[in-house]
Formats: sequence, C-alpha cells, structure tokens
Amino acid sequence: MLTPERHQIILRLIKEKPHVKIQEICDITGASESTVRRDLTQLEQEKFLKRVHGGAERLQGKLQEPSMAEKASKNLHEKIIIAKRAAGLVETGDCIYLDAGSTIREMIPFLPEEDIVVVTNGLMHLQQLMEKGIQTYLIGGYVKQKTNAIIGRGAVESLGQYRFDKCFLGVNGIHHQYGYTTPDQEEAMIKQKALNMSREVFVLADSTKFSEIAFARVADLHEASIITNLLDPELERLYSSKTEIKVVTE
Repeated sequence: MLTPERHQIILRLIKEKPHVKIQEICDITGASESTVRRDLTQLEQEKFLKRVHGGAERLQGKLQEPSMAEKASKNLHEKIIIAKRAAGLVETGDCIYLDAGSTIREMIPFLPEEDIVVVTNGLMHLQQLMEKGIQTYLIGGYVKQKTNAIIGRGAVESLGQYRFDKCFLGVNGIHHQYGYTTPDQEEAMIKQKALNMSREVFVLADSTKFSEIAFARVADLHEASIITNLLDPELERLYSSKTEIKVVTE
C-alpha cells in the first residue's frame, strides 16, 4: 500500500473515533509498526493529528475550552499522580502560586500544612486550602465563570505585588514548536505574569495535552519544567530535548 493511501486510512479512522491504536492501523493497512509510527510522525508534523502512547488522537479546536466541572472528572487518576509528585516539590517556607487548573487543584490534599504561603487565581481551590489551614492570598480581578479563574487587568496588577519560589500552571496545549498554550488570551496573560514572578515554574499536564495547540501562547517550552504521566517513548525523547520533563507512573 502506498503512503498516501495509508495516510487517508489513518485520517479516516481519526475522524470516526477520537483515538486509534497503532496495532489497529497495522491490521487494517498491513504495514509494519515502524512504518505506521513514521506515518503518524509525518501526519503530526502536518498538524492532522497528535501522537499519544500506543497510537494517535484527534486534535482539539484551538478555542475549545471545557468547563471546570468537565475538566475535573477527565483523566482523574492521572491528574492525581501528577499532582502528588508536584506537591512533593513544595518545601517548608515556600511561597507558591497555584494556577486555576483542575490538575493543580489535585495538589492541595498533598501540600504541607504549615509554613507555606499560597497565592492563587482559582476560586475552586479556596475551600480546600482553608480547610488545610494554609495561609492563602486570592488575587483580585474579574471572575470567569466557565473556569472559576480570576483574570483581567486587575488580576495581572495584583500578581505584580508578589514573588514566588515555585509556580504551578495548567495548560491546554503543549507543543514542541509552539510551546504552552491555552484557549483564553486573558488567562494566558495571568499564567505569563505568574511565570515571570517565579524562581521555578512547573507545568502539570496529563499526556492528552501533548501536541495540542490552543489559541493563546503562554510561554516557550524551556521556560518551565513539565510534570506528566506515561508518554509515548518518541514523544518523551522529543520533549526532553526541549525542557526538563518528569514522567510519573504511580
């Protein structure tokens, strides 16, 4: 089978369902696993799909943004193990910034309860932080109902008053060429500001965020370390060449 024919079959499969496995493509096309991997690499470079562990997935729309409730229930197990690893980086005496992301929220149960200070723009984080007795500052600004994030000019100016030891961010897309992205330009500005005010920056994202590109740029890959779950080995090598990446399994 010629390469263009295989590509058409792969693209048809991706349109029919959001995830397709390498073995499934091999069975349908009669191609070897190495050939299919090369096909997926090429189609990803041409921005038709994204590679994931064991296969490929359909790309999301650049402006597509799930609500906080939708995000909170998706890939919850992966989010928890990523968040637990991230919380383990927080040390006594740290002042940290917690972004309004759903994976960031899962950090809170694992944070030390004493001698840390948290600044956040995430309304959903407040109850858990207060219950743990953590000294917490909420930045001012406009409340975005869909994500329960505080954004806008007031939020950017409020963030300028602080300096952080560590900053933990969520994003909608991680791409080896286009960096970290999110659908909302105003949320991107908040993330950029927090990043610039921090000594160390960590992006928490499960493997579904890789190779995605959302509308608004947050930062280049090298500006933050990534904490994620199991990745396709080729993807892990690619992103490890761009920035520090911590892959956690359990």
